[in-house]
Amino acid sequence: MSPINKQKELVEFFHNSGKPRSEWRVGTEYEKVAIERRSGRAIPYSGRSGVEAILKALVGEYGWDAQQEDGHPIALVRGKAQIHLEPGGQIELAGEPCESIHCTYAEFTQHIRELLEIGERLGVVYLGLGIQPVSRVEQIEWVPKRRYGIMGPYMEKVGTMGHRMMKQTATVQANIDFSDEADAMAKFRTGMGLSPLIIAMFANSPISDGNLNGYRSFREHIWTKTDKDRSGLLRFAFSSDVSFVHYVEYALDVPMYFILRDGNYIDFTGVPFRHFLAHGHKGHSATLEDWALHLTTLFPEVRIKRYIEVRCADSQPPELMLALPALIKGVLYDSDCLQAAWDLVKGWSWDERMEVYHDSHRHALQARIGRFSLLDLAKELLEIAWEGLRRQATLDLDGKDETIYLKPLKDLLANGKCPADILVEKWVGELDQDIRKLIEYSAYKLI
Repeated sequence: MSPINKQKELVEFFHNSGKPRSEWRVGTEYEKVAIERRSGRAIPYSGRSGVEAILKALVGEYGWDAQQEDGHPIALVRGKAQIHLEPGGQIELAGEPCESIHCTYAEFTQHIRELLEIGERLGVVYLGLGIQPVSRVEQIEWVPKRRYGIMGPYMEKVGTMGHRMMKQTATVQANIDFSDEADAMAKFRTGMGLSPLIIAMFANSPISDGNLNGYRSFREHIWTKTDKDRSGLLRFAFSSDVSFVHYVEYALDVPMYFILRDGNYIDFTGVPFRHFLAHGHKGHSATLEDWALHLTTLFPEVRIKRYIEVRCADSQPPELMLALPALIKGVLYDSDCLQAAWDLVKGWSWDERMEVYHDSHRHALQARIGRFSLLDLAKELLEIAWEGLRRQATLDLDGKDETIYLKPLKDLLANGKCPADILVEKWVGELDQDIRKLIEYSAYKLI
């Protein structure tokens, strides 16, 4: 690892990450909360029916290779796909970058089949929700990853809900490529602008700690109380001249968590990367590897690394999980659709953006901006995405294009609903506020 000391090298990191259109892919990351079928409690990491047992079964039965820390599996790799663990044992598939959502569908279906087959034996259920519905944060066992031993205590210093974010919540995330700076900034700005709409469309975390929490996306509200230095909307994204330099300037001032040396995490909490770049710290000098690692510890609604991540959606039931990457591909991989989507949100002031952003957490599609509800705008956004996928005309073996993955979302919006709306209605209705019925309703089944 070669030391670096110039900001120019950090900007070049992004410039060197562009790809020609022919190499653009979509990567999807799917986090899932897992519970004990009988009790509804979050499964622990340890024990006969814990996350560790699931990982070992995936290795032994399905050809995954384990990555270990201190003798415990904490991640798996198979081909270009990886399985990671969030701090509370949420199981995340970081999927292979795919040319099409059809490829993503095949990958996700195989992943769920493997988990369900193992879970059936262990009495474990995976829920299509954005948050643990029963277990309180203090009841959830930490995954024994060294980085979490540094992040956890720091989270308590900078926010009131950091541990909730780490241990209870789950998301689905779409990752996309860019060709150059202008393309990256158009996608970054548009994605950031669309965040309230995406939050509202995919809101799916209204039940936590055993009851309704007053939000359609409590997961998103939790993020606002986690760490203001590294999360939320970024105002500079909406500048007419926004560039990689702006993102670098932002990232330089965010306090670090750690660096990695010889497989060991070294605590750098509270030290801005700007200071580390200029002066070093604890006898270490900054490297591009440190920069890349630091970028993974920033949590805005849209994040730039060597690709762009759209991070603002709650995790979904299986039938809706692929709607997020399909929506993003349709909107951001067609230039006309990209512009049309930006036109939906470009006229908002910063104060309006922040107000509707927070309102989307509580009210989802019923939140309003000016004379429009987010439901009105979400329907328009869906049509833009539909047209984008129709134009891209990527067909499966049955001759169907990728709009098939938007159909469940389109049906929901036609009824004026997001997943949380349906869940709240059922919770106070046919589920009779019964956790066992909630589990049966929201448990993963093969799609």
